[in-house]
Amino acid sequence: MAPILPEWLVTGCGRLRPANDPLLPIGLPALPVAVARPIVLRAAERKRLKLMAYGHKSEYRLRMHAQVVLHAARGRSNARIARDSGLHVDTVRCWRGRFAEQGLAGLSDRERSGRPPVFTALQVAQAKALACQLPAESGVPLAHWSCPELAREVVARAIAGSVSASTVRRWLADDALKPWQYRSWIFIADPDFQLKAERVLDLYARTWQGIGLGDDEYVISADEKTSIQARCRCHPTLAPGQARAMRVNHTYGRGGAPAYLATYDVHHAKVFGRTEPTTGINPFMNLVTQVMTAEPYASAKRVFWIRDNGSSHRGQKAAARLTATFPNAVMVHTPVHASWLNQVEIYFSVVQRKVVSPNDFTDLTQVADRLRAFEDRCNATAQPFQWKFTASDLDDLLARLDRHTIDHPEDSSAAPAT
Repeated sequence: MAPILPEWLVTGCGRLRPANDPLLPIGLPALPVAVARPIVLRAAERKRLKLMAYGHKSEYRLRMHAQVVLHAARGRSNARIARDSGLHVDTVRCWRGRFAEQGLAGLSDRERSGRPPVFTALQVAQAKALACQLPAESGVPLAHWSCPELAREVVARAIAGSVSASTVRRWLADDALKPWQYRSWIFIADPDFQLKAERVLDLYARTWQGIGLGDDEYVISADEKTSIQARCRCHPTLAPGQARAMRVNHTYGRGGAPAYLATYDVHHAKVFGRTEPTTGINPFMNLVTQVMTAEPYASAKRVFWIRDNGSSHRGQKAAARLTATFPNAVMVHTPVHASWLNQVEIYFSVVQRKVVSPNDFTDLTQVADRLRAFEDRCNATAQPFQWKFTASDLDDLLARLDRHTIDHPEDSSAAPAT
């Protein structure tokens, strides 16, 4: 017959003794030892727990909970798990029992009531409503709200006795309100916007009036970049070094500001440019002459010049002047306020980032030499821009604008821009 094992009791001081131990003090409270819950994992649960326990993006608390369960599944005792993981034995016992009862769902913290709210829902709503108003409408001399200014205004209006800027920031984050940010917009002022834009986009797709362009037809995008200042720094610019950015002296002397006129062959990524003291009809025609007297444009069947509506090349008069000088040149205007359709603007943005900034030139000659050298570099290495905005995209954009106008007629009630 197997021996009868004595029932083990834990005393109030934490020692483990048999229930019939004669040395057990009389009257000392004794509690039965809690038996560790057995943990048996399925393959899917084990895989999920390993990701939680050893994943780099796992929260610390979930990582520790998963490690407790994985150790328990290996048959280890709660005391050993607590010793190996640095947790209290009661914490190990809690999460082991939670997983045994609820599975993976039991490893998450339970909902807590938290601290009672200090501010009422009405106060929060009033603060958010204030953030959705322009400060000028409230008589506050600010261009836009910031969280400290909103907190100050909430107190000034007696919406709340006191509130911190961080609390206001948390309220606004709940509804993704950012009153300190703004975006600009503009009405479509050109009545022929769609027609003009479609002509430009068709040319980018090598089509004119529904007919494909030939190999001897070219599309030129042209514009001016005005006021490139020649700033001569009062101290030499320092080259970058280890853990140190390039350093440019803030003070400078002004060496003048030329205008940079450039053309960009849309399909062949070829650049022509020149610097002029100013913009105007004559500087523009000088650029046209520079391009149209060079091959292959001089002998081309047609060369389409995409231009915006600047004063030196606006309207039919400028188009007639171009055609009279060069019969194979055709001027195509972009819509009003649509310079973004002109691809040479992309080239100008590259020039600004790679050539002009941080603007350290000794004189105007150095500016012109740097721009010409960059043109040669682009002509040797550049590829055509990957223009992806098509005529169908334009139709979708205008359709969305029409739907917005119908749904919000008050947004289109302003006078059109001139």
